[in-house]
Amino acid sequence: MKILVLNCGSSSLKYQLLDMARNGEIMAKGLVEKIGLPQGCLTHQGADGEKRKFEKPVPDHQVGINWVLEYLIHPQYGVIKDLKEIEAVGHRVVHGGETFKDSVLINDSVMAALRACIPFAPLHNPANIKGIESMQALLPEVPQVGVFDTSFHQTMPDYAYTYAIPYRFYQTNRIRRYGFHGTSHKFVVKKAAELAGIDLENSKIISCHLGNGASLAAVLNGKSMDTSMGYTPVEGLMMGTRAGDLDLGAAMAIMEHENLTPSQANGYFSKECGLQGVSQLSSDMRDLRKAASEGNAQAALALKMFSYRVKKYVGAYAAALGGVDLILFTGGIGENDSDARKAICEGLEFMGVEFDAEKNSGVRGQDAIISTSNSRVKVAVVTTDEEKVIATDTMNIISKK
Repeated sequence: MKILVLNCGSSSLKYQLLDMARNGEIMAKGLVEKIGLPQGCLTHQGADGEKRKFEKPVPDHQVGINWVLEYLIHPQYGVIKDLKEIEAVGHRVVHGGETFKDSVLINDSVMAALRACIPFAPLHNPANIKGIESMQALLPEVPQVGVFDTSFHQTMPDYAYTYAIPYRFYQTNRIRRYGFHGTSHKFVVKKAAELAGIDLENSKIISCHLGNGASLAAVLNGKSMDTSMGYTPVEGLMMGTRAGDLDLGAAMAIMEHENLTPSQANGYFSKECGLQGVSQLSSDMRDLRKAASEGNAQAALALKMFSYRVKKYVGAYAAALGGVDLILFTGGIGENDSDARKAICEGLEFMGVEFDAEKNSGVRGQDAIISTSNSRVKVAVVTTDEEKVIATDTMNIISKK
């Protein structure tokens, strides 16, 4: 079964075509950028692995997706001969609220429920819906599946997801912790348990998804019991441009000083803060490490803050789980930044972590155990593959039709 996976943003869309008969082999992948701007850009990578860029106006998502389909069957750069070879489409959907606890086959009632979830993710869900509607128009006979960032965390107990605000806001507006990165956490927890030889059904795992967006999940026996992101992806860890945990009084003071409306403040705390805001230089860890090595104090401070905050959450989740068997790192930073992993794990010996600095230094973008053989708590690096999770869920749901 060949499955097209789409991840639609407000002005971009990522795609992968996977052959599930070949264990999810990636046949083609790419990115359409600058949707809605005068000149769009398609970066397409076919079977030969070479990235090729093309430009033309892309006024909306439907035009962008149609452009992708054209290159999938392109006589020179394509990987299939006919669009009929695409048997299903899986969509990443950011927010499923409390409605969607699992991935789901798209139909009219599901679309109505997705629209009802827009207030939870006004920057993301409309774009996800546009992607689904565009595919319905372009390939109406092809079944589509929605896979939600929030669904993995629907197993959290009420005392973990409820905010300490008047309860009526939960009852009437469903304001609560939802959590994100669920597709990644679900995938890497299972993969890391197998790597470490741990029984997932009888385990205490802390999953650290560290990238430009970052979150931790406390996973008990394979199920999420807490996670650092909340009602929105702004809560929790310090991130590339997101503030993470912030005193409400400080937030309101900033709004007053900058004369920000609530909508403007949402953008400010999402796009102007985090590593970028503290360093006043970059949201990219590589840039900050270079600057810190050259004596930039704010870059050094941002790096220390990031690792310190991750470490605090690790300790908190170890307490919440009543111990920990495995700590895993994934995401762009988690998989590739050995210095960040070292800074986070140093000082965790009291928890039973025996970190192997030598093993750690040689690991970049690969699955590996980076604790010593005697470590009571295993530490692992695990590469994530959200697209493969989406394709697998899509295949399983379509197969049951």
